Order: sequence, then C-alpha cells, then structure tokens
Amino acid sequence: MSYKQTLLAPIKIGSKTSQNRFFMQAMECNDQDEHGNPSDITLDRYEKLASGGAGLVSLEAVTVTKESRSRDNQLTILPGNEQPLTRFVKKVKDVNPDMQFIFQLTHSGELSNPEFSRRVTVKPLYGYGGDVLTEDEVDKIMDNFVRAAKIAQNAGADGIDMKLCHGYFGSQILRPYNDRKWKYGGAWENRSRFAFDLFERIQREVNDKNFLIGCKISAWEGFPGGFGTESPDSPIIDLTEPISLLQGLEQRGAQYFIQSAGSPSITISLTQADKEHPYFAYLHQYFAKQLKTNLKKETVMIGSNFSVFRDGSSKLCAVEPQKSSLLHYGARCIESGAMDMIGLGRQAYADPFIAKKLADGNEDDINYCTACDNCLELLIQQSQVGCATFNPRYVDELIKTRKEKGRLKIAHT
Repeated sequence: MSYKQTLLAPIKIGSKTSQNRFFMQAMECNDQDEHGNPSDITLDRYEKLASGGAGLVSLEAVTVTKESRSRDNQLTILPGNEQPLTRFVKKVKDVNPDMQFIFQLTHSGELSNPEFSRRVTVKPLYGYGGDVLTEDEVDKIMDNFVRAAKIAQNAGADGIDMKLCHGYFGSQILRPYNDRKWKYGGAWENRSRFAFDLFERIQREVNDKNFLIGCKISAWEGFPGGFGTESPDSPIIDLTEPISLLQGLEQRGAQYFIQSAGSPSITISLTQADKEHPYFAYLHQYFAKQLKTNLKKETVMIGSNFSVFRDGSSKLCAVEPQKSSLLHYGARCIESGAMDMIGLGRQAYADPFIAKKLADGNEDDINYCTACDNCLELLIQQSQVGCATFNPRYVDELIKTRKEKGRLKIAHT
C-alpha cells in the first residue's frame, strides 16, 4: 500500500468516522477576544483547517476557568461562551461537514501565569510553586471540567479531549511526584482518581454514546517524578502507570487517545523535537506503540511529533531522506501497527491544507514546517501565534514582538 492510500484511508473513532488519518493537534494561538470567545482570526484559522481536509481537528487548549490560565488571551469555555462557541462551530463545520471537531479542555495549574491569574499546585515543584490546592478546590476544578464538556456538546463539538499532558494540571496530579498524603496524592489509586472519576462524571453528564471522549497524555515527562517515571524522585522511564491510565479510561468508554511526551516548560525538546536533534521524535513512536499494544484493537491511538520529519530534508542520520519524510514515515508507523493516525502540530501552522494537497495530487506544493520554533517564541511571549515562515501575518507579528519584548532565545535541552 502506498503512503497516500494509508494516510487517506478512513477510520472509525467510536461511532464516528474520520475521513483520513490526519489529526490537527490542539495549538494555542492567543487570539481570542476579551471574553475568551473565538475572534475573527480564530475563525479564519479553523476554517482553513476545515477546508484543508484533515479528518480530525482539535480546538486548542480551551481553559475551563478564568481564575488559573497560562495564556492571557486564551479560549475559554464558561456558560457565557456557549453561544459564541455554538456560532463558531457551525461556521467551521459548514466548511467541512465531514470533519470531526473536538475540544481540548484544560486547566493550567502550576503553569498558570501569575501576572494575570492564580498559580496553583498539587505539590510545589522546584521553579514553579503556587498556592497548594485543597481537596475541595480539586473537586471544584472537576466540576468546571464537567460543565465545560456539556457546553462543548451543546455547542456542537463532536467530542472532547481531557488534557492530561504537557505539564498542565491533568498531568500534575497524575505524577509520582504528587506523593502528598491527600485524597488525590500518593498511591496510584489516589492519583488516578481525578481522571477516572472525572471521566465517569462527564460520561453521565453528556449521556451520548456518539460524543467522543478521550485524552492526550505525556507518556514520559522526562524529569524526576514526572508522569511515566518509576518513583517520586526518579527520571527513569516506567510506563506502568501511563498504560494503567489508558486502560482505566478505556474501560470507562474512551474511544481514542493522543500520545505525546514531555513538559514544554521543562523538557521542550522531548515534547517537540527540534531541528538540531530530530531523533528525539523517535521516542514518541515508541511510546505510541507501547501504549497501543496494551489497548483494545478498536481504540484509536494517535501519534505525535511528526512535523520535524518534513519532506525528508532533516538532520536525521543513517536513513534515506525519502524514507524519513513525514508522509512516508507517518504511513509506515500506521502500517506497522504503532498507531492509527498521525498528529500534526507545528506542521498544521505551516500548511493547514496538507491532507487536501496530498489527496489532490499536489504533494509538491506542501509547505513543510522548518522547525524554526518561531511559533513557540510567539506563544511564550503571549503574542498571537502562527507560522512566521509561510504566513505573512505572523512574520509581522514576530517582528512586532521582538521590537516590543525583545528576542527570546529558546533553550532546547
């Protein structure tokens, strides 16, 4: 089978069908209005993703609270946002009714920016800290997630992704580092309680078997006590708990999972391999395979970190460029059973039309992400985010940001 046939083949996710194996990842862009509603810029971005032909698209990390958030202009999902989100979803779906459109729900926890919100933590982490949450406050956060899931359903979303990755609250509470003696800490039974109880509550609230529910996880955060490590003070990989988490959520009805790794604020090159060290991306495919092997055949596993493979013109060694291209290697990962779909993040910025171009025979016209990470610089600087290589709007935004805030040197570790 050619990689085109593989990548354009439809796949069932629960009771729904993704028209192909392309998943556009949740990518925060800081372009919402003052109420946290989608702006015209937001709408334009997602209309492009819809017309770009991807089978599954995620609405960027939508915060379930205004109190604790990482981005000043972050998309918000509170009762007052329901009608604007409903209008937004309708406009996006009108462009491509066959596209499956999910919302990624998040709470920033210790990554909340104290300049404009409250930083909170389950256990102070060196370099971060924050107000230590009580059990009642965690219960309230769960209430917010459940309410947000119902709003997403009412707004016309096809499902939700509970964000349990990248150092945000969902992953903070799951970590072995969270060995605090309380309802949500210490033993795995307690740390997993948040995700399992929350998932059950959301299922009851939406009460719709056609509404997709899944989650994105960092299989290994890459620092002592992070998720996917063997103990509260060890960085050594142990996938026992990540596998247990996915199996537990699967038993509670999860139809899909999105694999990732790392915590961008701590282990950025693990989360998104940089152009100098693209081979870090291979870890992602390993994690996806290990997780998928322990799940039911019908549960969809979405892999990550494919942008760095580009058209094969990367710094990967000991492999023919053609065989290491995003399309060729992504299809191989699907064909080998390591995953069912490929997730694109930075590549979605560079070219939201990649799936359509492949389908239309215009593969040579694809704009491949250069892994310059200027989009990451814009995100960290709280500017509007997009591709500063192929989109003139964000070239101007980058120039403006560097003039006003100075050039940010991103340290890849």
